[in-house]
Amino acid sequence: MLGNIDAVANLAVKDLAVARRFYEDTLGLAQVDSEGDEVVVYGSGKTRINVYRSAFAGTNQATAVTWQVGADIERLAAALKAKGVRFEHYDMPDTKLEGDLHVMGDMKVAWFKDPDGNILNLING
Repeated sequence: MLGNIDAVANLAVKDLAVARRFYEDTLGLAQVDSEGDEVVVYGSGKTRINVYRSAFAGTNQATAVTWQVGADIERLAAALKAKGVRFEHYDMPDTKLEGDLHVMGDMKVAWFKDPDGNILNLING
């Protein structure tokens, strides 16, 4: 039923001004729309990410957005780190940490958080 329809990610934040600096200046996303002072819509490839003000910001304890970046994962992780992004390091079975990348066989993943604690990641898959 919904398999052929694009989906949109929604990220709750406390302060849109702080979120704008992170999503625009740090991640390099471009605003494509807004809904007053409550929602900023960013384009990311062919998808959209709604960043909206909410009292529940930072309560999600799981990955909220994933970017599939292919072989560019090392370069992009290094570029984000140079912009001040701090990567999360998790102790996971059958996983080794190479710098900021979690390596599981051929899969490489780098997790990081936005200013409100939303968990984001890059994956080479």
